[in-house]
Amino acid sequence: MLCLTSSSSSAPAPLLPSLADRPSPGIAGGGGNVRLSVVSSPRRSWPGKVKTNFSVPATARKNKTMVTVVEEVDHLPIYDLDPKLEEFKDHFNYRIKRYLDQKCLIEKHEGGLEEFSKGYLKFGINTVDGATIYREWAPAAQEAQLIGEFNNWNGAKHKMEKDKFGIWSIKISHVNGKPAIPHNSKVKFRFRHGGGAWVDRIPAWIRYATFDASKFGAPYDGVHWDPPACERYVFKHPRPPKPDAPRIYEAHVGMSGEEPEVSTYREFADNVLPRIRANNYNTVQLMAIMEHSYYASFGYHVTNFFAVSSRSGTPEDLKYLVDKAHSLGLRVLMDVVHSHASNNVTDGLNGYDVGQNTHESYFHTGDRGYHKLWDSRLFNYANWEVLRFLLSNLRYWMDEFMFDGFRFDGVTSMLYHHHGINKGFTGNYKEYFSLDTDVDAIVYMMLANHLMHKLLPEATIVAEDVSGMPVLCRPVDEGGVGFDFRLAMAIPDRWIDYLKNKEDRKWSMSEIVQTLTNRRYTEKCIAYAESHDQSIVGDKTIAFLLMDKEMYTGMSDLQPASPTINRGIALQKMIHFITMALGGDGYLNFMGNEFGHPEWIDFPREGNNWSYDKCRRQWSLVDTDHLRYKYMNAFDQAMNALEEEFSFLSSSKQIVSDMNEKDKVIVFERGDLVFVFNFHPNKTYKGYKVGCDLPGKYRVALDSDALVFGGHGRVGHDADHFTSPEGMPGVPETNFNNRPNSFKVLSPPRTCVAYYRVDEDREELRRGGAVASGKIVTEYIDVEATSGETISGGWKGSEKDDCGKKGMKFVFRSSDEDCK
Repeated sequence: MLCLTSSSSSAPAPLLPSLADRPSPGIAGGGGNVRLSVVSSPRRSWPGKVKTNFSVPATARKNKTMVTVVEEVDHLPIYDLDPKLEEFKDHFNYRIKRYLDQKCLIEKHEGGLEEFSKGYLKFGINTVDGATIYREWAPAAQEAQLIGEFNNWNGAKHKMEKDKFGIWSIKISHVNGKPAIPHNSKVKFRFRHGGGAWVDRIPAWIRYATFDASKFGAPYDGVHWDPPACERYVFKHPRPPKPDAPRIYEAHVGMSGEEPEVSTYREFADNVLPRIRANNYNTVQLMAIMEHSYYASFGYHVTNFFAVSSRSGTPEDLKYLVDKAHSLGLRVLMDVVHSHASNNVTDGLNGYDVGQNTHESYFHTGDRGYHKLWDSRLFNYANWEVLRFLLSNLRYWMDEFMFDGFRFDGVTSMLYHHHGINKGFTGNYKEYFSLDTDVDAIVYMMLANHLMHKLLPEATIVAEDVSGMPVLCRPVDEGGVGFDFRLAMAIPDRWIDYLKNKEDRKWSMSEIVQTLTNRRYTEKCIAYAESHDQSIVGDKTIAFLLMDKEMYTGMSDLQPASPTINRGIALQKMIHFITMALGGDGYLNFMGNEFGHPEWIDFPREGNNWSYDKCRRQWSLVDTDHLRYKYMNAFDQAMNALEEEFSFLSSSKQIVSDMNEKDKVIVFERGDLVFVFNFHPNKTYKGYKVGCDLPGKYRVALDSDALVFGGHGRVGHDADHFTSPEGMPGVPETNFNNRPNSFKVLSPPRTCVAYYRVDEDREELRRGGAVASGKIVTEYIDVEATSGETISGGWKGSEKDDCGKKGMKFVFRSSDEDCK
């Protein structure tokens, strides 16, 4: 058989420790910074084959000498899903063996992944049995001390000891029953490196870091965070159940307020979370939680991985936010950055790199350890202590802060040695499984996903990958990398291209559909029309691209809408709705885009005179009743409510029956709904024939042209649309657009309408007194503007739940009510 190995030597075996010791810091799984190539290797014996769930043979489990390499893997389930993958069987065998070897080594020497991932209880500063214990991995240090306010920054009496694995430690007994290092006091790790110089660094596992905001460019200080029991936040609410399809609201806490300043976790919890719930989202994704010294990095240049961003509050404040979200039925995902780290020396992890070799560092040396475009450091994922650090980091946020999952940033950079830089992906499988593939990083992600789903089976883990690597979102025990979803990153690029470069009449219906549906079968995607990337300085939100300067003068409802405003609001609704309905298995919206937030995002920096004007959210725009922003927000509420009711995102039924380039119409079925999108600038189609699956009676479920959404009210909501059979049953070529039935609709220009099939049995039940018994037949989405208790997308709440915020609530009305 073939195996991957170094081009200059035999296959790199995992670094095996002696029986008495755990592995020393270094390459535990082979690879390192050697390049890999394909060479022949003789077959070695193995006491039994590895099953598809990657179970280790009993003979190996009982044998205290760990067997290092699995020679064969049974036929993997991923080959059944995609037979083309079997061509790269050697690649999958190699990376699975690497994964198994690493996992087995951790099980032997650390007691398993679950114990291994509790590193934050051992490293950093912890209180154990009447003493404070501090541990730090710094093999390049020659001497080390713990310094801080507690010893007046004099470490002469607090020298640390180093073990053979490069881990420094010190135990400081309590004084008069109290910790020697007080809560909320500043600390640093001081060490002398091989060059003879002493340097001060923030502890790598620090849980809080602050800076003096009154001083420009002030450095960060590590802060020991260990509040007394009376000051610790205690979670009161359980995690909400995992939804069939996540509807994600992506948010940045710091820029979430209206005032030109950094907002706090508590302000976000009290003021923004109710808005998210009112718009019928079921998940919040929080950006920039991990501490980052440069605010304008959007949180992606992390300096302190275990510390919450202190600009917005304390760890206890963040816990309050997560708990408040759970109380509203919202799950919370965290944007985690394990693809790279800030290159800051004084306050970042990079400060521990003092020129040592890669085996004694968090990062690779040379070019492999530096990201040219991001100006940041790249982890050595094969290093034992790096694995401990990153896996423990995930568990820390999940256990201590009750996060329900993660969105992994920069996964494409992790997957390949070239990091995706100047690389186009055509879909050729050789682009994904070759010597360019970073197996070290893939093994880390497999370990991470296995761990997270074991700790929290209902966790939601999302990968930000633009390459489209196959089986990235298949379970580890099938041969995949283990993510639940990937972001459909090509979709926003398509919309930006159309809005900037194409006239409306030149939009291609088939190209839109191809972009929205171009995803791997059995691998789930999160679709989004725009995110934070689309509104960073230099670019604009979709709404601002559509309406531009007229948003400053034409959004008042007290005057007739201009053609630009009419077009902008109509296409804003259509673009977001078709992206949700056809683009994936989940949906994401960035904070403010639900109501067409104008302009762009620009963090305070020297180039804008440190202004916060474009680093905030102007909620007053949507709260002001005479402004048209309310229409886009109302439609966002309604389309989320529609998905809550009909669960079309989690349906495997997705059939596109019409992509009419002349009419500019797209018709498709998703779940139990039929969607009709008319992108034509000015043509209304009366009696437009729409194909469907099941015969019966169809009615309007959601209409973008309704007056309440800023439309013109041209589509009747009280009309019954009866189907007609098309062709011979079971013979698609005789059907209409390959659909066995059809019905006719009115389709005005720049509108989208969703239709649902009326359940005649439920209709009969209703006529027999179902309304009186409380069994209401779903008819269509309408707006309830009155105060008092309402039902919003299946979530029961009241106007008071929204902290006094005004706004429309969407409810499902029965057909005996006024449909006008």
